[in-house]
Amino acid sequence: MGDETVTTTIDEETLVETTDPAPVEVESADQEDPYLWLEEIEGEAALAQVKEWNAETEAKLADVPGVEERAERARKILNDPNRLVTGSVIGDKVLNHWQDENNKRGLWRIADLDDYLAGDPEWTTLIDVDALSEEEGEAWVWHGANCLAPAYERCLVSLSPGGSDADIMREFDLTTGTWVEDGFMVPLGKSSVAWVDEDTLLVAKDEGGDSLTESGYPRTAKLWTRGTDWSEARQILDVEREQVWLFPTALMDGDKRWIFLQSGPDFFNQDRFVLVDGEPVKLDLPQSVEPQGVLDGQYIATLVDPLGDFRTGDLVSWDLEALARGETPAPKLVMRPTASQAVDSVATTDNKLWITALDDVSGKLFILDHGEDGWTAPGVIDLPDNSTLGFAAASGKRDVALVTVSSMLQPTTLYAVGSDGSTTTVQQLPEQFDASNMSVTQHFATSKDGTRIPYFLVRRNDVTEPTGTLIHAYGGFRAPSLPQYLVSEPSRSGPLALFWVESGGAYVLANIRGGGEYGPAWHEAALREKRQNSFDDLAAVAEDLIARGVARADGVAISGRSNGGVLTGAGITQRPDLYRAAIIGAPLFDMKRYHKLLAGASWVGEYGNPDDPADWAFMKEYSPYQNIKPGVEYPATFWYLSTKDDRVHPGHARKGAARLEAYGNDVYYRENLEGGHSVSTDQEANAVRAALEWAFMMKEVGTTAPE
Repeated sequence: MGDETVTTTIDEETLVETTDPAPVEVESADQEDPYLWLEEIEGEAALAQVKEWNAETEAKLADVPGVEERAERARKILNDPNRLVTGSVIGDKVLNHWQDENNKRGLWRIADLDDYLAGDPEWTTLIDVDALSEEEGEAWVWHGANCLAPAYERCLVSLSPGGSDADIMREFDLTTGTWVEDGFMVPLGKSSVAWVDEDTLLVAKDEGGDSLTESGYPRTAKLWTRGTDWSEARQILDVEREQVWLFPTALMDGDKRWIFLQSGPDFFNQDRFVLVDGEPVKLDLPQSVEPQGVLDGQYIATLVDPLGDFRTGDLVSWDLEALARGETPAPKLVMRPTASQAVDSVATTDNKLWITALDDVSGKLFILDHGEDGWTAPGVIDLPDNSTLGFAAASGKRDVALVTVSSMLQPTTLYAVGSDGSTTTVQQLPEQFDASNMSVTQHFATSKDGTRIPYFLVRRNDVTEPTGTLIHAYGGFRAPSLPQYLVSEPSRSGPLALFWVESGGAYVLANIRGGGEYGPAWHEAALREKRQNSFDDLAAVAEDLIARGVARADGVAISGRSNGGVLTGAGITQRPDLYRAAIIGAPLFDMKRYHKLLAGASWVGEYGNPDDPADWAFMKEYSPYQNIKPGVEYPATFWYLSTKDDRVHPGHARKGAARLEAYGNDVYYRENLEGGHSVSTDQEANAVRAALEWAFMMKEVGTTAPE
């Protein structure tokens, strides 16, 4: 579809609202964006184009040998009843949301904790989401439940229409298994709610007018008492529209409930408040700290910036009672990671602090106590090496952590870890593929500035010649990319990586800067004006694979989702000579307009503000959409996303695909009409997409070395 054939259905008023306020300092073709009409999410012309692209993609890939067989195999993998059963521990019970081919939207169910830990739970269904959707005529997607501790008798259940970030909340009675008549109900929106007590909520919700921040989140929090109209709720805190959000939450320290609020100027710098006698008290903490939990009266956080004698990446704690009095207590060191380590996640039980740390991107589990003399030295728990660890849940009074352990070639095992460090296997998944002829190794590439960039490589042992290679990466928001069993990577694409390796290709997970693999400093190294480092890291990994004889020089593909869309977009526009293809999911792509679209304004701290000439000076160098030029042959692209994504606007992908196609490049496109930023909660759609992406890779890259 060339520029000259585009017609817009956007009316004049909408055009005025979505046109850039100042000229973009790029080539003249960008002065007036011919694809603004594709930003109209549910626009008739835009959806017609989406459906046309979807049909074209399926038609182009339908004749790739093996695509139907892989779609069927993906269905079996994604609907395998032997999947890991995880959930939330509430007292002596476990809650779980379960999906399979007969329950596509899922069952919310409950079982006894003892039976669950013994590996033999008997589940009782609380809510059948499929049945509820049919009954109410709404495509509900499960968004979780917030249950009031320590009694756990009442829960606020969150349901989203179609899978968007916006949801409704309804009160549910666990003792009767029914909705609470005339109970709390928070209408559709990007709301956040904390239980204060059985009859009181702290709510931040969309109230219309100017009640939202520029990022589209609530900016006012109110105390709402049971049995009263919302108009009677008492305002607790109100922040300026320029703030990202106002977000209430509750944390338990044993049986003591602490209610917090946070708000700040960007995604990474937040003011924090604690509710004392119904009034907010601002905590005297650096805005940049990363809160991790509360235990034994200690407020625990990771330092992003140095503080006195403490270093970036240190885990520290403050006396919370003193903070709540408005005082400035001295912090205590909880744990100092080594140069190769980073704190990954933290969990608390009534008496123990649990820490998963990354050590050259491999997981380790530590357990600590707090007493009058401070924190004990971290004790290392004996779990399999070279694995990815994650907290599935924690049982407070029992001081037991439920920890998942997985790797690329080993299925996930769920362990119950006791306060004494003992481990018991709760569930061990069976193998879903034959890995006997596969190996996984870790390597390091050297980036442009000399930084060592780790990556994991998986391939068949009998593939000794250079082959087609798929590199998946993220590189943003302090989020590490960790190795997972091949049926679940790359990001939400199901078994694509498995299919690719089985076909003779090489699959790579690259730990580029911008993530959290080595703590806050690894993120800082690719923040804002330093973003180019992440693109250079990706290129360095690709070049290292070619130099090692793993990848064909003409056979490197890249994959990324969300922030990874900026990454893959910059990759194909900066190095079309290096990459053969790209899989681009739910992407940010037009960095000139990203802050005007849906939740984009909340990420200015990550990327910069394109309305600021100083920021646009470095952003325009990599913004993928503005850097697509006529006369350049770009790698083939496969786009996947959801119309219902209300976090990253679907216009990013639509406009990128349209411009590439207009300039004569190969474009494959698949947009689900529901699913939110997760793209799809429908395993059927995920299975088909995994097969189509494999077919795309086989058609555009191939796995065998040329003669």
